[in-house]
Amino acid sequence: MRQSYRIIPVYTADVSGVCSALYELGGMTVMHDPSGCNSTYNTHDEIRWYDQDSLIYISGLTETDAIMGNDRKFIDDIADAASELQPAFIALAGSPIPYMNGTDFPAIARVIENKTGIPTFSVPTNGMHDYVYGAGMALEEIARRFVKAPGCQAKSGSSCSVNLLGITPLDFGPQEHVDTLKENLNRYGWNVLSTWAMGDDFETLQTSGNADVNLVASAVGLRAAKVLWETCHIPYVIGTPNQWLAEDISHALEMAVTQQTATANVYLQNRMQQETEITLIGEPVTMGSLAAGIEKKYGRMTRVLCPLKECESLLGRNDKVVLGEEAMEEELKNAKIIVADPLYRPICPKDSTFYEIPHVAFSGRMFIDK
Repeated sequence: MRQSYRIIPVYTADVSGVCSALYELGGMTVMHDPSGCNSTYNTHDEIRWYDQDSLIYISGLTETDAIMGNDRKFIDDIADAASELQPAFIALAGSPIPYMNGTDFPAIARVIENKTGIPTFSVPTNGMHDYVYGAGMALEEIARRFVKAPGCQAKSGSSCSVNLLGITPLDFGPQEHVDTLKENLNRYGWNVLSTWAMGDDFETLQTSGNADVNLVASAVGLRAAKVLWETCHIPYVIGTPNQWLAEDISHALEMAVTQQTATANVYLQNRMQQETEITLIGEPVTMGSLAAGIEKKYGRMTRVLCPLKECESLLGRNDKVVLGEEAMEEELKNAKIIVADPLYRPICPKDSTFYEIPHVAFSGRMFIDK
């Protein structure tokens, strides 16, 4: 029962994370599921659904096809749609039912690629992980399969170019928020070569190997950053360039370019170690960067509670991964000042001061205007 939720919602699932990460890249993303995953995605998780077209499809898996293992219908439907639409790539995302059936997605991807001539890959989702896992693996595939090493193409003219990795509406909301982050970097002389993956097209992302350095703005971008370090030897820095931390991040980017070090985590440097005054809840890089900015500007000790899996390496000494509603409520019982999505308020102490920062991956479109 410790894994049940009775008051707060759960975070966006890995399948929606894949769709969100690839939404603007001109590919075709297919969820293999009866229809439930698609309805959750387009009615709750995707704020661009009514304003911007994308090739997001559901396979319409039937009970009979699931029981009989009829992969041929799945393959033929995708091939027919792809021959008409000619997407840049095809991405397959699994859901709980094909996961239980043991559907061989890598093999199906190879069959579809051979049949259509269109690059096809699968992302091993099953609806049991959170969005960081799904979106991160989707961008990792894009980095591994489509970004060329800088020696294979003309180097960009800028000596201060950076790729912004891990940018999706699930963490950052509307495009104007992303534009603000880019402006914060521009202010310190950095040219944002590509943004993974909002506001840029697939062709722009393919030139990412020309950048001098990568900036991992959320946990979603970490897998892609590691691939680009391996394949293109581009160093990476971890941190969200909010207004209080942009200068520190700029210095870290310069050091990474100069020393060609693999990685540096900006928001974990020089964190205060006194008794916690402010508790932040959410994705570790964005909230960790906000916590570091608060400490820098106001001198108030902070901690981050992270409700997402596989994020331990992105947390500081006083921060903590907290999974489940009951565990989160226990961690918050003595908190005095809390910064979190509005839907966390019901499990916070009545006498605490609560500051709202809506998180699309948690509350969907409910507070998008905020």
